[in-house]
Amino acid sequence: MELSTQTHLTVIRKALMTREAELLADVRAAEQSRRTEFEIAAAEPGDHKDQSAGMQEADVEQAQEQRDVRELDRVRAALTRLDTGRFGDCIDCGEPIPWKRLRVQLDAERCAPCQTRAEQHR
Repeated sequence: MELSTQTHLTVIRKALMTREAELLADVRAAEQSRRTEFEIAAAEPGDHKDQSAGMQEADVEQAQEQRDVRELDRVRAALTRLDTGRFGDCIDCGEPIPWKRLRVQLDAERCAPCQTRAEQHR
């Protein structure tokens, strides 16, 4: 492996590990916040308007947490591909994912054409 490739992979690994730590902290904070809000809501009386606003806010927070969990899964999968020597190869066609795409989305597991096909099939 070329030294420049090793350097790129080291930079990518560090960036992925940093993002993993950030997402994990966000998910844990959201879980703690949800527990705290539940305890407060259970202890305080409120009217229907308060309950409705609280439920709406909880829905938004839950959607954000689910988004973070999905990204965390993708980051961890990218780290596994790095560990197994499969990072940068499309999981569908096996062709190398262009560096420009990986720079924008480090956890990309497909080349752009295969990603487009995968999204169209959903």
